[in-house]
Amino acid sequence: MELGISTFLETTPHPVTGARISHAERLRNAVEEIVVADQAGLDVYGIGEHHREDYAASSPEMVLAAAAARTSRIKLSSAVTVLSSADPVRVYQNYATLDGISNGRAEIMAGRGSFIESFPLFGYSLDHYDELFEQNLELLLKVRDNEKVTWRGGHRPAINNRGVYPRAVQEQLPVWIASGGNPESAIRAGTLGLPIVFAIIGGMPERFAQLVDLYKRAAKQAGHDPEKLQIASHSHGFIADTTEEAADMYFPYHQVQLNTIGRERGWPHYDRAAFDSSRSLRGALYLGDPEYVAEKIILLHKNLGLTRFFHHVDVGAMPHRDVLRSIELLGTKVAPIVRKELEKNKSKQD
Repeated sequence: MELGISTFLETTPHPVTGARISHAERLRNAVEEIVVADQAGLDVYGIGEHHREDYAASSPEMVLAAAAARTSRIKLSSAVTVLSSADPVRVYQNYATLDGISNGRAEIMAGRGSFIESFPLFGYSLDHYDELFEQNLELLLKVRDNEKVTWRGGHRPAINNRGVYPRAVQEQLPVWIASGGNPESAIRAGTLGLPIVFAIIGGMPERFAQLVDLYKRAAKQAGHDPEKLQIASHSHGFIADTTEEAADMYFPYHQVQLNTIGRERGWPHYDRAAFDSSRSLRGALYLGDPEYVAEKIILLHKNLGLTRFFHHVDVGAMPHRDVLRSIELLGTKVAPIVRKELEKNKSKQD
C-alpha cells in the first residue's frame, strides 16, 4: 500500500489574525513539502488544480516539476486536473514533460473538480459539464496511448494524424479517475480499467465499500481483472506526537477552511463536536498520534481494499514547521506500522 500527501495549496486566512500566506510563499512551501515527503520515504505527492484567490494551485505541474529536480523516488501527481475545462493534448504534454524531468514519476489524476471557476475563466459552459469531461477523457487516453492522433469531438477542433510530443518516459503514463462518491464515476473508471481515487472527507469511510464493489463489477464486466485495479482515497488529517496535541493544533485551521467553503455551499457550521466525531476510529478525519492514524489507515484498507492513501495535511494557515513535521511522521512513523501490519496479514493469507 502506498502512502502520500495531497494538497490544494490553500491560502486560508489565519483563524485569529485573518492574515493570509502569499501565493508565492505557499508555492515555495509546497516544493519543500515534496522534498521532505521524499526524504521521509513517502510514495506520492499530489497537487489539486484550483482557480480561486484562496488557493495557489492553478498550475500543479509547474510546482511538481520544480520539486522533481530535488527528489529521487516520490511519484508526482495532480490531485486533480480539472479535465472538463482543460485541453487534453496540453495536459498530456505537460505531464509527459514532468515525466521526463522526474525520470518516470509523473501521474495524472483526472476529475471534474470541486469548484467551477475554471469554466468561465477558460470559456466553457457549465451546460456541457458532463459531456466535456467524457470527451476530454477520451482524447487524453487516446493521446497517451498513441504518438499520432486522429480524433473528432463536439467541443474541440478535430485532430487529423498529428503527433503529440514529448512522449512520456513511462510506456503508459498513469491516469487516475477522481471521484467524490458519484456512482457513474466509479462505473466509468471500472469500465475503462483505470485506477480510481475516492475523496473521503466526511461521514464514515466504510460507506464507500459499495462504490468500490460497483467499480470492480464494472471492470469485470468490461473484461478487466479486478485484482489488478488500483484504488486510492484522499482524506484530511494531521499527525503530532500525541492525539490531543494534533487535535488542538489542527482544529482552528480546519474549522476556518470548512466554514469558509460551507458559507458558499450552505453547509451547517462546523464546530468542535463535529470535528471530534470525525476523528473517531470510524470517522473520515485521519488525525492523531502516529499509532492511531496508522490504526485508522489499516481499518480503511480492510474495509475498502485500498492500494494508496492520500493524507491532506496543509489547509493554508498552519505553521509550516508543523506541516513538515506531520509529513515526516507519516513517512517515518505511520507508514512502517501500516506496511508491517499489511505484510503480516498478507503472509497469513498466503
